[in-house]
Amino acid sequence: MDSWPSVPVPRLPGYTGRRPPLSLHDTATGSVRHTDPQDGTARMYVCGITPYDATHLGHAATYLAFDLVQRQWRDAGLRVHYVQNITDVDDPLLERAAHTGENWKALAERETQLFREDMTALRVLPPDDYIGAVEAVPEITAAIEALRDAGQAYAVDEDLYFPVSAAPGFGSESNYDRATMLRLFAERGGDPQRVGKRDPLDSLLWRGRRPGEPFWDSPLGTGRPGWHIECSVIALNRLGMQFDVQGGGSDLVFPHHEHSAAHAEALTGTAPFAKHYVHAGMIGLDGEKMSKSRGNLVLVSKLRAAHVDPMAVRLALLDGHYRADREWTGGRLPAAEARLARWRAATALAAAPPAEGLLTDVREALADDLDTTRAIAGIDTWADDALSSPGSVGASGAGTLVRSLTDALLGVLL
Repeated sequence: MDSWPSVPVPRLPGYTGRRPPLSLHDTATGSVRHTDPQDGTARMYVCGITPYDATHLGHAATYLAFDLVQRQWRDAGLRVHYVQNITDVDDPLLERAAHTGENWKALAERETQLFREDMTALRVLPPDDYIGAVEAVPEITAAIEALRDAGQAYAVDEDLYFPVSAAPGFGSESNYDRATMLRLFAERGGDPQRVGKRDPLDSLLWRGRRPGEPFWDSPLGTGRPGWHIECSVIALNRLGMQFDVQGGGSDLVFPHHEHSAAHAEALTGTAPFAKHYVHAGMIGLDGEKMSKSRGNLVLVSKLRAAHVDPMAVRLALLDGHYRADREWTGGRLPAAEARLARWRAATALAAAPPAEGLLTDVREALADDLDTTRAIAGIDTWADDALSSPGSVGASGAGTLVRSLTDALLGVLL
């Protein structure tokens, strides 16, 4: 599947001291730890959308967080191998298509294209591999066959399930107790009440053909893959085991990321699936998580259609720690628009305060678990100093350097 176009990323001056390694919070250990890419390449997998509706600000905030991860690694001189899937066949998509009477493929293609346009507008660096579930069905089917042949799958009617008993480390990524797992499994697409399962937490690998649903012919029978195995296989076949970062929103901690890791570890006999499990917080509106099911969405495409500067949207979403749940309030966007205008005015001055120290400070803030709040505050201070005495003697190239650092490190084009 085609991704979206990339944008040039400015090369910044070298770091004057020892460059701090990027540290990120790891859900599995509950701690902030250094990332440690090997052989000069950082490997990252981020779960993509199910394209049954337009990109809302919760999606955007998640992909901006991992865009920052990629930008910090690149600034450190690392190559980045970034993989993202798109779940272009799954129950929510099929349900929406049935409700509207639209062909499910046409719905997925339209919403995927809109997602590409939103990511392009927000200047999110694209994945190297952008893989749809539909195009990956053959490789996913082969992996399910391998699990079945190894005795790590069992049948319930026409479906195949993965037994969590086959994964000795199950639960070590989320660290939830069983009661919490059962509750979240029921809320987030699982079927703990399915009769015939060995354990209520066992997850669907293969869904046998149902009337009116798409299906594929395979040695497993006719049907389609489950959700969790999709990400296991797409990541495993492109990044291998123990890649650097598995990412997504915090609502994916369980069951999706827990089961994806369990499938991959069962397939390979090694662990862990990823070195870091990194999760972004939720964006709320009127006190509730922004989600399609609740209908409380602020859509990126509608903001663009209203001629809102995408850089203001990006800056508004970066004004808060990526792991924190935060509200999209009425004042968030105007504040970001005012900040963007102030930064642009300051960097346009012929002379401004030196910015080498600012570059160091921003790098250090972002290396510390993507502390965008601290980074933005530093740029605010520099801009305020520049604008407080316009025309005074300063560094002639400072504005250019600040424009480059906001572009390269924060993805904000001034």
